Amino acid sequence: MKITTKGQVTIPLEVRERLGLLPHTEVQFRVEGRVAVLEKVPGAGGRGADLIRRMRGSATVRMSTDAILALTRDPAPVGPDASPTRRRRSGR
Repeated sequence: MKITTKGQVTIPLEVRERLGLLPHTEVQFRVEGRVAVLEKVPGAGGRGADLIRRMRGSATVRMSTDAILALTRDPAPVGPDASPTRRRRSGR
């Protein structure tokens, strides 16, 4: 493995998978003698935390969580056909 002219090196897929290193994961290097150690930054949160941090405060409509959830649900059924199990008409 070689370092590029920009000082970059590709972390092998097996290493990325074992350590859970995804794109935009924050990492740090530390030097121990003649060895460089790469590790995840503790408490950095990760991709989900980064998304939440960037989205916080960007809503344009003020709604409660209950109001938002109500929009995602079907309205309550009304009328004679509202029964979840409809009876078949006789003669069919």
